[in-house]
Amino acid sequence: MIPAPSLARWLPALALIVLSCTWGYTWVLLKQGLAYASPFALAAQRCVGGALALVLAVKLTGRSLRMVAPGPTLAIGLVQVTGFVAFQTWALVEGGPGKTAVLIFTMPIWTLLLAWPILGERVRGKQWIAAGSTLAGLLLIIAPWNMHASLFSKFLGLSAALCWAVGTILIKRLRSRQPVDLLVLTTWQMIVGSVPLVVLAALLPERATDWSSDYIAIISFLSVASVALCWWLWIWILDRVPAWEASLSVLGTPVVAILSSRLTLGEDFKTSEIAGILLIGGGLALLSLFGWMASRRSGAPVQRRLPPL
Repeated sequence: MIPAPSLARWLPALALIVLSCTWGYTWVLLKQGLAYASPFALAAQRCVGGALALVLAVKLTGRSLRMVAPGPTLAIGLVQVTGFVAFQTWALVEGGPGKTAVLIFTMPIWTLLLAWPILGERVRGKQWIAAGSTLAGLLLIIAPWNMHASLFSKFLGLSAALCWAVGTILIKRLRSRQPVDLLVLTTWQMIVGSVPLVVLAALLPERATDWSSDYIAIISFLSVASVALCWWLWIWILDRVPAWEASLSVLGTPVVAILSSRLTLGEDFKTSEIAGILLIGGGLALLSLFGWMASRRSGAPVQRRLPPL
């Protein structure tokens, strides 16, 4: 049996693996789900389903559903759920599920820029090597020089990324000021964020949803795994590592998205994508290595940093 300290050390890495794999494959399921439902209906349905799954989890674990820190919680829900999902969906509508959608993963850049002045989290010394490698890999995957989508769709993708980054900063700031149950916070975030999405889906003249067995399977996975589980894992990870480090680490998601979409749809890999994947993998490995080395020198508990993935 793995000793408890060793298990605790590896939990953030395991959470990131689950998060990256699930969110990465979500892009394939979103593309498939659009064959059965309109974009904003799909967005609202998966968030409502995720909110219901989270409420059930809160009740089954015996927690109180009382909202703590209503103001910050409402802000987090509106920015990180309503804003992020609405802009993400709109970007998919305007520019398709190609390179424009991957602009969402510029989120680590905005998080890194915001975390310094707001949270006092700075990238220091050799950490810049890991950050530079990871962001360079992201740039190769996005390949902005080959993007033919409209400027408006690019703006929407960047807006989604900025909403995600701002939500990340708000969560870190809330947790630094007062104790909040992470599962309850995730639940209220999803409840608050789902309401405007439902209203938006109802107001837009879109086609009716085809509630076939295939679509029910897709929306069930999206609701329970992609929304409920992964957003809770994201907040849990944020509670254990700096915001900029968590944001860079989640760049495994577009790597999984590319691999799964290419394998599922039979598309060819591009040289720039392969190079980007290698740079992101190398950057994440360096990020973990430098964090581990720093914790050994300072004598801090190693579980506060991400072990090698």
